[in-house]
Amino acid sequence: MTALTAARDLFTSSFGREPEGVWSAPGRVNLIGEHTDYNEGFVLPFAIQHRTYAAVAFNGTGDIRVESTFADSQVVAHLDELDGIFPTAPGEAPGVPEWSAYALGVAWALRALRPDAPLTGVDIAIASDVPVGAGLSSSAAIEGAVASALNDLWELGLDPVILAQVGRKAENEAVGAPTGIMDQMSSMLGRPDAATFIDCRSLEAKSIPTGFRDAGLEVLVIDTQVTHAHSTGGYRERRESCERGAQLLGIRSLRDASVSDLPRAAEIMDDVTFRRVRHIVTENQRVLDTVAALTEQGPRAIGDLLVASHASMRDDFEISVAELDTAVDTALENGAIGARMTGGGFGGAAIALVSHADLPRVSDAVEQAFADAGFTAPHIFTVSPSEGPRRDA
Repeated sequence: MTALTAARDLFTSSFGREPEGVWSAPGRVNLIGEHTDYNEGFVLPFAIQHRTYAAVAFNGTGDIRVESTFADSQVVAHLDELDGIFPTAPGEAPGVPEWSAYALGVAWALRALRPDAPLTGVDIAIASDVPVGAGLSSSAAIEGAVASALNDLWELGLDPVILAQVGRKAENEAVGAPTGIMDQMSSMLGRPDAATFIDCRSLEAKSIPTGFRDAGLEVLVIDTQVTHAHSTGGYRERRESCERGAQLLGIRSLRDASVSDLPRAAEIMDDVTFRRVRHIVTENQRVLDTVAALTEQGPRAIGDLLVASHASMRDDFEISVAELDTAVDTALENGAIGARMTGGGFGGAAIALVSHADLPRVSDAVEQAFADAGFTAPHIFTVSPSEGPRRDA
């Protein structure tokens, strides 16, 4: 059964009627640019073919009722009571089950944006084929699908960038996860065969053709099965280190620092803060270099940049784990052009840029390396740049 069918069937069985439509939004893979988004820097993600589906219909009440295939219970909240549930204080669990806070948080954020709009109650059933906890932004896919549905049904007329900001508000303030806007922008602005170059300060975005298909390349995702959660302490500590580093440099954000500022940073910061800053500054430059390489030389020229990105996340930002390092190292040893962990870290997935002919060799080698190390078997699959939100039914 597809996730589209699962969402529609769940809606019918839970609410006793057909939905008015099914909307979907994609997960994403970040090609390069990790933890730079909340530092107002640069990122280069692409939407993937794995999607979250939201079957939605008006219910004639003032309530929002939410069901999901990954939870047993229905969550109900009155539209007028959302302000009492959200926002969530940083580090606190939301007052509803976390999975439902992504959907209810979107409704809350839309109401805050358009307080005079006559918004009526809806029923929502959610299903997804985006792997959860793998660093592929299953949360932004939920937000994008629900935001797209409510934007249409409530006739709000909001553009994709505004809906991305709505999703970020939901994730930051309803769920309590201190993420940047990359995931939501990537999901909302996805295009086939292209990555999205995003300036996270101005929110300007540009589609950059990847050329993977023409070059005979595949993006292999190696889901380590080590789950992570952005609302936990490690992510928050990294963000606080970045803010502290910017304050010590006397700048608004680390976006305003360059590689030439690093010697001074090393003199005025403790070692940990300096290494966090060095990752962000060099990662921003790697994003710019990757865009230039894709544009001027093609995708086979970006391998060393991916490898350098992983080393920086492993050594300076310290967000990798043994499973991610094994995946990256093994992929490179067996012919991958480049590889790096992707996503927020502390688990999740790695990506490897691999020639189509080398896929079996790389996949088999990674599986064997995990078995030899006693790790849980990874989930390995390919992804391709895909389109953003749509109404599927």
